[in-house]
Amino acid sequence: MQLIDIGANLGHESFRHDLADVIRRAAEHGVNRMLVTGASRADSEHALALARAHPDVLRATAGVHPHHAIDYDDATDALLRELARQPEVRAVGETGLDYNRNYSPRDVQLQAFERQLQIAVEVQKPLFLHQRDAHHDFVALLRRYRDRIPAAVVHCFTDTAAALHDYLELDCHIGITGWICDERRGSHLRELVREIPANRLMIETDAPYLLPRTVRPQPAHRRNEPMYLKHICEEIARDRGEPAEVTAANSTATAEAFFGLPART
Repeated sequence: MQLIDIGANLGHESFRHDLADVIRRAAEHGVNRMLVTGASRADSEHALALARAHPDVLRATAGVHPHHAIDYDDATDALLRELARQPEVRAVGETGLDYNRNYSPRDVQLQAFERQLQIAVEVQKPLFLHQRDAHHDFVALLRRYRDRIPAAVVHCFTDTAAALHDYLELDCHIGITGWICDERRGSHLRELVREIPANRLMIETDAPYLLPRTVRPQPAHRRNEPMYLKHICEEIARDRGEPAEVTAANSTATAEAFFGLPART
């Protein structure tokens, strides 16, 4: 079983002391490639540096998360345009809207999101998208640009059936995390994941966040890491009514096509 984790925040401080071990454990569990998420200026630069340091395993995204939209200025925009042109950077983002916490004002989030949509159009790379409690504004803005952008994935999808169908109608990919393992908040995903076409489904950990609640034993440190992607894959496969090997093969092939990664035998 070969797996690709399409969203891992490996630049997070919790990985600074043992990243080599994290990468090794991931490989031992079949996760041999990972996309390092860029969610701010510093994150994006760090993600690129990690991808260059581990060229056989890591690739990067470059973007500014809506939580950090308040920091998005002309210098940030110029930097993201430069980073997005680098061959190790395979998508623009993490970008989008988050009205759940509103760490940045909504109008500022919309401006930062649109500027990153424009970058994706300019460099012709896919989008790595975040949306929480902002579906109406998010899909309205995305719809304006979607036909000029080669591909888009709604990362860490946790929303409703109606939102899922809106994204699939826009020819978006869907990223599923260990949220599906959370009986308190994610049980609806066990039904919805059956509706995602195999060539639109990708899987991710969002490490170090969202440790799957069904992992046994639970690690004492509570840190999620890419090795647990195999567990997420198995849970998704069970919900889809297919062997885990099928889910793994399909999601890996989909991620390879989406991010322009060479197939591995």
